[in-house]
Amino acid sequence: MQLIIRPFLSTDAPQIAHLLKRNFLEINSKDYPIEQMKQLAAEYTPEKIIEQAAYAHTYVAESAGEVIGTGTICPFWDSQTESIILSLFVLPEFLGQGIGSAIMNHIEHDAFYLRAKRIEIPASRTAKKFYLRLGYQIKNNEQTEDENGYLRMEKRV
Repeated sequence: MQLIIRPFLSTDAPQIAHLLKRNFLEINSKDYPIEQMKQLAAEYTPEKIIEQAAYAHTYVAESAGEVIGTGTICPFWDSQTESIILSLFVLPEFLGQGIGSAIMNHIEHDAFYLRAKRIEIPASRTAKKFYLRLGYQIKNNEQTEDENGYLRMEKRV
């Protein structure tokens, strides 16, 4: 499979919205209430993705002209020294093939990542092991989840 990772284009928004919806409903719903996942799926419209890309750097993983993954990084609350990875998703049928790691590798060369001393990720229960393998740790060694059920993870760079 030939994988291309490139910057987001507004024309990618419908495919990304579909990709996110599938992840929420098919993958994350194993660890979270289905109603919560349906609500997230409904929130992440193409318009919201375009709006987010206006202040963040979003990347697309593409194979054979199809969007199969995405990742987004931006400053953490307008900080010049901290950034946050807002999302990292891969189509369910492509999980476990190194695509998420390839997207993260690309993000680690982004200007928002390179200028940061600390990177934060609101990790789902589903993705915790993935981020641990990449060197992220639970923030402040707290095992508690935030109000949305995410673990706050971080990496000092």
